[in-house]
Amino acid sequence: MTTPLLPTHTTPLTPDEVAARVADGRVNVDSLRESRSVASILAGNIFTRFNAIITAMVAVILVFGHPIDALFGLVMVLNASIGIIQELRAKRTLDRLTVLVVPRATVRRSSGDVDISAEAIVEDDILLLGRGQQVPVDGIVLESSGLEVSEALLTGEQDAIPKGPGDSVLSGSFVVAGNGTCVVTAVGDDAYAHELAREARKFALGKSDLARSIDTILRIVTWLLIPTSALLLWSQLDAGHGLRDAIVSTVAGVVAMVPQGLVLLVSMAMAVAVIRLGRKNVLVQELPAVETLARVDLLCVDKTGTLTDGTITLDDVVTIPGADEVDVAAVLATIAAADPDPNPTMLAIAHAYPTQARPAVSARVPFSSDRKTSAVAFDDGSAWVLGAPEILLSHDTPQETRDLVSSYEERGRRTVLVARTAPDLVAIGDATSGTPALVVVFAESIRDDAAETVEYFRRQNVDLRVISGDSPKTVAAVASDVGMPNTVARDTRELDEDSEGLADEIADIGVFGRVTPHQKRRLVAAFQGAGHVVGMTGDGVNDVLAIKDADLGIAMGSGASATRAVGQLVLLDDRFASLPYVVAEGRRVVANMERVSSLFLTKTVYATVLALLIGFVGLAFPFLPRHMTLIGSLTIGIPAFLLSFEPRDTPIRPGFLARVLAFALPSGIATGLATFLIYGITRIDAVNASLVESRTAATTVMVALGLVVLYELIEPPERHHIAMVMSLAAAYLGVLVVPGTRTFFDLVPIRWEAWVVILVVSGLVGIALKFLIARSRSFVARRYSISPV
Repeated sequence: MTTPLLPTHTTPLTPDEVAARVADGRVNVDSLRESRSVASILAGNIFTRFNAIITAMVAVILVFGHPIDALFGLVMVLNASIGIIQELRAKRTLDRLTVLVVPRATVRRSSGDVDISAEAIVEDDILLLGRGQQVPVDGIVLESSGLEVSEALLTGEQDAIPKGPGDSVLSGSFVVAGNGTCVVTAVGDDAYAHELAREARKFALGKSDLARSIDTILRIVTWLLIPTSALLLWSQLDAGHGLRDAIVSTVAGVVAMVPQGLVLLVSMAMAVAVIRLGRKNVLVQELPAVETLARVDLLCVDKTGTLTDGTITLDDVVTIPGADEVDVAAVLATIAAADPDPNPTMLAIAHAYPTQARPAVSARVPFSSDRKTSAVAFDDGSAWVLGAPEILLSHDTPQETRDLVSSYEERGRRTVLVARTAPDLVAIGDATSGTPALVVVFAESIRDDAAETVEYFRRQNVDLRVISGDSPKTVAAVASDVGMPNTVARDTRELDEDSEGLADEIADIGVFGRVTPHQKRRLVAAFQGAGHVVGMTGDGVNDVLAIKDADLGIAMGSGASATRAVGQLVLLDDRFASLPYVVAEGRRVVANMERVSSLFLTKTVYATVLALLIGFVGLAFPFLPRHMTLIGSLTIGIPAFLLSFEPRDTPIRPGFLARVLAFALPSGIATGLATFLIYGITRIDAVNASLVESRTAATTVMVALGLVVLYELIEPPERHHIAMVMSLAAAYLGVLVVPGTRTFFDLVPIRWEAWVVILVVSGLVGIALKFLIARSRSFVARRYSISPV
C-alpha cells in the first residue's frame, strides 16, 4: 500500500505569500512562448536553404556580371517579405483566439475561492479539482469526494485512478469523476507533463504529408544543383567563353532550378488558412491540421452539443409501474442539491426542482462516463442511484418497464433511471444496484443547421458516424431527424472486444450508443486501421482520449478544458455548421498547393533538362539570369500566387508527390526539349542569328510553353483563368514591344517567320502534353493505386 504524501503547506495563501512566490519564479508560466515569436518568424523566412543559395548567386552576379541580372534577388526579398507579413498576421490571429481558450483554475486563498488563469497558479496554492478539468500542475490531494483522474495521456493507463488524501496528481492528467482539492507542489517547467499541456497550442509547422512531399522535392533539387552547376561551368569554359560569361550563364541555369516561391506559398497558404478560419471563430492549434482537414473521409460526432445545441431540459418524470410511491419533487430536488459537481443532466433536474435545502450526505459515488451511473446516500437512511437504464435494469425487470423506457428513446428522448438502493452499498462504492422507481425523461433541441451540415458531408462523401454515451435508440432517432444516411444503431457493450475483428464489425454501423471513453478510443483506432482519415468532435472529458488519437481532433470552445487542450482545432462558438467551411478551407489549401507545386517543379525539371543538354552539347547558355526572372515571374510566380488562393472544394486523396511528378516530369521535359530545339536551330550558321536574337527566341518559346503548361494545369479553365493566361501573354508582348523594357531585359524584336515557328511549336507541344500528362497520370494511378487527379 502506498504511503500518503504529506504536503508541507496546507493553508490558503495570503496576497503577500502569493507575491513572494511570483517574485521567486515559483509560478505556473511557460518558459517558451505559446505562439511563434516574431524573431522565429523572421528567421524562418530569411535564413532558409534556398535564400542562402540565391544570396550567394546574387553576390556572384554583382561581382562578375551586370547588376540587372541580379534581379532575381529582389524576387527573393519580395517572397520573404510577403511570408513574414502573412505569418505575423496569423500570429496575431492565433494570439487573439488563444486568449479565449486559455485554461482557468479555481484556487483557495485567504480571501476565498478565486478564479484565475492557470498560469497564475503558484507553488503551495490550494487548487480545486472538478470533473472535466485538466490538471495544470503537480500536487498532493488534500480532500477527495469520489475524485478519480485519468493519466491516459501521460502513461497510457486506461482505467480511471481513484485519488484520496495524500495521493499525488500530475499535470496533464484530467478529472473524470468527483471533486477535491490539492496542494500545488510543482509548477511551470518543473511540473510532470507541462510540455503536454502547451504542445497543442504551439504554433509550429509539423511534418504533414504536404510538408514531407515539399521537403522531398527540395532535397532532390539541392542534390541536383551541385553537379549541374559544375557541368554548366565546365561546358561554358570549354566552349571558349570567358570566365565572367561562363559564371553568369551558370548562375542563369542554376537559379532557374531553385523553386524559390514554393516554400513561401506553402507556409503562406497555411497562415492565410489560420486567418480565414479565425474569422469563423475556429482556432487552429496545430498548423498541420489545416492539411488534415482536406483528407478527413470519416467524421465521428457526438450527439449532444454537435447534432443538438447542448441544452438539456427535463421533459417528463414517470413512476415505474408497480414501484412504491415516490415524492418526485422532494426526491429529485434532494438528489440534485446533494451533487457538488453537477453535470448537465443533473443541472436540468435542479432547474426543474429547485430547493434551498442542503441535505446531509453520508456517502456519494460521483458520476463517471465509464460507469454511466452515480449514487448518493443521506443521513436519513435513504439512498438513490441514477444512471442509464441499460445499467440499472436487471434481467427480471418487467417488460412493461422496458417498453416504457424504449418508447421515449425511440422518440429521441434521453432517459435516466432513478432507483432505490441501500446506504451500505453506496458507502462501498456500488452505484449499479437498486430497485427502479422513476424514469426521468430529458429533451434536447436539434441544431437548426444540423441537417444542412449533415447533407454537406453526404455530398462530399465524408462518412459520418455518431458516437454517444446515450441509448442507441435515442441517438438513432436524433440522427434520423437530421437526415443521417446511416442510422443503423448498436450498443457498444455488445461489440466484440477483439480489436482485430472490430473494424469489420463496425463497418456498416452509423450510430454507436452507450459508448465509454475507452470504447470511443477503440472505435477511432478501428476506423483508422480500416484506412480512414478520422476526425473526431467532442466537448466532454469522455471525448479527450478519442480526440487525442484521431487524425483530426476538434474540440468545442465551451467544452472541458482537457478537451480543448488536446484538440487540434477548437470551434470557439460551438457551431457544428462551421465544419463544412473548415473542411473546405483545408481542401482549398491542399488542392491549390498541388497545383502550385506542379508549376514550380515543372520549372525545375525544364531548367535541369536545359542545363544538362547545354552542358553536354557545349552551346552558350540560352538565357541570362534576367531572362529567367522574367520567365519565372510570368509563367510560375504570378500565376502560382493567384492560384494558391482560389476556392476549391474537391476531396483530397493520397499520392500528392506522385501526382505532382506525373504532371511536372512530362511538362518539364517537353518544355525543355522544345526550347533547346528552337534555340539550337537559331545557333546554326545558316540561320545567321546573333546570340541576342537566339536568346530572345528561346525566351519567347519558354514563355509561350510555360503558358501552355499553365493552361493544361488548370484545365478545364474558367473565364478568369483564360483572362489570366491572356494577361500574362500580353505582359510579355508588352515587354517586347516597349523599347525601354526590351532593352532592360536584353531582348530584340522577333521576325514574323520566327513567330510562326514559335506558335506552331507551342501548339504541337500543347497537343503532345495533353497526351503525355494523361498517360503519366494514368501510369502513376495504376502503379501506386491513387487518384489520377
